[in-house]
Amino acid sequence: MLRTIRLGSCVSVQGTLIRTLENGKLLVRVGERLFEGFPVDREMA
Repeated sequence: MLRTIRLGSCVSVQGTLIRTLENGKLLVRVGERLFEGFPVDREMA
């Protein structure tokens, strides 16, 4: 499933959801790289 996460105030990444972390962040994969960030609300996306 594709998910969008926020890495900073102006940076977001969309990738394949790997897992949800205990701190509420999501881990997504884009190609060979993994990114960790806060989920973007579906209403905002």
